[in-house]
Formats: sequence, C-alpha cells, structure tokens
Amino acid sequence: MAEYDLVIRGGTIVDGTGAAPREADVGIVGGRIAAVGDLKVGPLKAGVEEIDARGKLVTPGFVDIHTHYDAQAVWDSHLAPSSHHGVTTAVMGNCGVGFAPCKPADRERLIELMEGVEDIPGAVMHEGLTWEWESFPEYLQALERKERDIDICALLPHAAVRVYVMGDRAIALENANQADIAQMREIARDAVQAGAFGFSTSRSLSHKTLKGDPTPTLRAQEEELRGIALGMKDAGSGMLEMVSEWLPDHHEEFAILRRVVEASGRPAVFTLTQRHSRPDVWKDLLAHADKAAADGLSIRPVAAPRAIGMLLGLAGSQNPFSGCPTYKSIAHLPVAERARRMAEPEVRKAILSEDPKKGSTFPLFHRLNFDFMFRFGDPPNYTPKTEDSASAHAAREGRTPPEVAYDWLIEDEGATFIYMALSNYHSGDLSMSERLLDNRNVIMGLGDGGAHVAFILDAGYQTWLLTHWGRKEKRWGIPELVRRLTSDTAQAAGLHDRGVIAAGKKADLNVIDWDRLGADAPYIVSDLPAGGKRLMQKVHGYDATIVSGAVTFRNGEATGRLPGRLVRAAQPDRLAAD
Repeated sequence: MAEYDLVIRGGTIVDGTGAAPREADVGIVGGRIAAVGDLKVGPLKAGVEEIDARGKLVTPGFVDIHTHYDAQAVWDSHLAPSSHHGVTTAVMGNCGVGFAPCKPADRERLIELMEGVEDIPGAVMHEGLTWEWESFPEYLQALERKERDIDICALLPHAAVRVYVMGDRAIALENANQADIAQMREIARDAVQAGAFGFSTSRSLSHKTLKGDPTPTLRAQEEELRGIALGMKDAGSGMLEMVSEWLPDHHEEFAILRRVVEASGRPAVFTLTQRHSRPDVWKDLLAHADKAAADGLSIRPVAAPRAIGMLLGLAGSQNPFSGCPTYKSIAHLPVAERARRMAEPEVRKAILSEDPKKGSTFPLFHRLNFDFMFRFGDPPNYTPKTEDSASAHAAREGRTPPEVAYDWLIEDEGATFIYMALSNYHSGDLSMSERLLDNRNVIMGLGDGGAHVAFILDAGYQTWLLTHWGRKEKRWGIPELVRRLTSDTAQAAGLHDRGVIAAGKKADLNVIDWDRLGADAPYIVSDLPAGGKRLMQKVHGYDATIVSGAVTFRNGEATGRLPGRLVRAAQPDRLAAD
C-alpha cells in the first residue's frame, strides 16, 4: 500500500546547506518532506507517484527574493519566466513600486510609475489589474484567491504608501511631516501583521515614469525611512529592501541605511551593481556591508551572478533608435518588414542622422553605451569580449558605433538582439560578479522576473549560475551554488520552512539532469493582457519541478497543477503558537 504521496527515487541529494551530495530517496506526504534516506525499508515504502531520479540531482526549489510579479500575479497563474527556471518561491514588491495601498483616484499614478520603472506596458496593467483592493491587506486577500505554479511573497512598496498618505505632495517630492510619518508607520505595521515580508524603497534617479517624473520616494528623508522601519519593528517582523543611486555621497547614503537598521532592529538588503560611470563605488558599499555584518547588523547586498543586460532589438520594446522620428513612423510594421525598410539607403540615412534621445520615452536611455553593445547570438553569449563591441567594430572598420549597431539590428530580418551590458561589466569580464560570489554575505538575485518584460531577461539567472560558474568554469562546487539559490535566499527573506531538503521542510524541489541543464536564446511572445509582448526562454535539464509536493513541470513543460499560494510572513506570536 502506498504511504507516500510522492517518492523521488535514487537521486543525488544536494540539500541546500552546502553539504556534500549523497544518494537518497525523498518521501513526501501532504506537501512536506516526510523522510530522506533509503525508503525501500521501513513502514513507508511506496508512493502514489514516483520519480526515478537515478543519475540526476535533487535540489530544493529555488527562492528568488527580487522579482516584480506584483501585476502579473493578479491575472496569471503561471509566473514565467521564473517558474521555468526552477524557482518555486518569489518575493515581489521590490524597488518601492507596487499597487497597494492605493486609493481609486491614484491607480493611474501607480500604473504610470510601474510602466516607467519596470517597463510593463500601461495597457497590459489597465486590462489585467482587477483593483479589488485599497489597503495592502486587501491586496494580499486578492492575491490569495488565485492558484499559481509557484509561491509568492509580497513586500510593501514605499511609492504606493507615500502617494496614499501624501497625494500630490508625494509626487512633488515634498518632505513628509510628522503626521505623514506616523500614518506610514501604522500602514507598515498593519501590512507586516497581515503577512507582508517587509518594506521596499527606491532612491534611484533611473526610476521614472515615461513622462520623466521621478519616483515619489527619491528624496525621502531618513526620518521617514526610520518611521516606516519602526512600523516593522512594531509588528516584530519584516526586512527593508532598498535600491539607491548612492548619490551624492555613497558613504553617507549607506550610513543612513545603517542607522535605520540600528533604530528598527530589522534586517536590510540592498541592490549592489557596478555602474560603468562610477566603476569603483560598489567596492566601498561591499566593504560597508561587510563591516555591518562584523558588527552584528544584517545589511546584505543583493547582486547578479553576471552582467545585467538589456536585449535591444526590433522584436523587443527598445533599441538604440526607438526615439528617432523616422523609426517611429515605421515602428508599427511587422518586424521583418520593418527590417527591410530600415535597410533602404534613404531610411538608414534618415534614422542615423536623427537624435534618438530627443524622442525617447525610455528612462534608461541615458545609460545606453556602444562600448558595451554586442551581438547576442544563438546560443546566447553573456560573456562577450571587449573587442567585439559595437565601438570596437566601428574603430576597426572606419564606421561610427551607431552605424554598426544599426546594421546588427536588421540582420536576420530583424530577429536578432543586441546585448548591452548595463552594469557589472566595466572591465569587460565577470571579475566583479566573481568577487561578489566569493563573499558569503552577498545574496544572489536581481533577476527582476515580471519586470522589463520586453528588453531584459535575467530572470533565468539561476540556470545560468549553475551552468556557467558550476559546469563550464567549475569555479564553485554544485553544493555551494545550490545553497546560494535556496537556503541562503530563503533565510534572507525569512522563509524558514523551505530551501533545505530535510524532514519537515516544505516539499519544493527540482530534479535536474546536470549534463542537459541550459537555456536557449530568448524570444518574444505576445501573451500578456491587451496583447502585450514579453521575452521568454526555453529551458532544458529540469526533469521535474515540485511545489508543495505537486509536480508543476516535467521536462520543461507545465503539468497544469497549480499548488502555488500566497505566503504570509510568520509573526512572532504565530511562531509561538506553532
């Protein structure tokens, strides 16, 4: 008689702790791991469902703590692309943007901000968002009503809170007064008590609406940040997530974050990238985080395992000439026809003579740099050489960098992409990412799943981390890389019931064919509400992904099972009751 709901037989267990792999079976009952070992003996022997994992790796499901599925989670049961890459839990609401709390009159403002900051088309959100909420607890209730292929956790976004409390004064970047801060503190307390995993904020100049208006949180004073963090302290739970431009003085900006953590007693995470215009600032920030850790303060950087890269192409939402008037006049044409028109000498001459910046609504346009633009290729190349950049080609060929990029764009009838390393690639290699991976205080993340839907696809970094650093470069062993994707990220988010393969833990797992693991070239699909398009990527080597004991993917294909749920953060009183 079958006693287990599911048994994974004979796999090589990489348990998420960093321990050496071992061969064992995994038995699952009621969505939890019941036993790990030789399950051919003892009272519980067979499973209603069994997976033969001999010769395969069995890992915990991956936990991604930096995503933006706040909108997609409202309408979509499949949180792709993350769920395709072995992610079983995603934390969303990062960078201070989201949709709750929100008064009906402010819905358009939050949509415009999300459209500009995270490149989710406004038409998509207008059609897909149901607005069944005003308060953050009501938003969680709305999320709870939908089944999904992965679990989701939500952060309280500062921009939404600020607009909710201050209205036009928030948009005008006015300082919050004492009454504003007191109300924000109450909202933070109530949100965390309702299940928010913390609070997120942005102090980035790059975070703007398509109109060019900065995020309402850009100049929030330290007193305001401390007041909201004290709301988490009142609730006894939650982390602070922050992205910053680290200007004008990155040392003082970090000192503000540290003082907020000291005052509230809550842990913090922050985005750590290398800006090409300020290539050494990240080293100071890493040193400050290490010093905080040595002092017993949890202020951990979140970083990517490779360059953060834009995919610029005619099929996507952005390219270096998107703002040119002549390009705009043909932008409505199908990709192949557009490429043919762009190849016409008079069209080419016109576009190359125009100012692409003047008509651009792309908030990150100012960071486009031909020194860091490369042919992407198929299979995709995430480690291009400096001598292969558009600028280097131009210098050798006696052309201008825009001319080189233009010709790349229209290759293969416009189906190709240009890869532009937006950050973390100043030296033309991955030495910065390698140093961060060597630091155990650094959290792997920044895949941005659900955001930048048609010009960035870094949400598959989990697969790439394993294949590049583990299989190709052999820089770190499989146990350590799996730990960085599972127990480390789970613990950082306060998810203490997952991320490790052990009896009693949540049965979120991946069965991986190590030799086949990989991802194909990104491509565009138009499957969002209102016909919106986004980048997707086929993966292989994930024999099975399991969420709460249910197999959600087999060999890269969805099974149709939707065990994923909203996860509410555990409160101290709840833990005591358990």
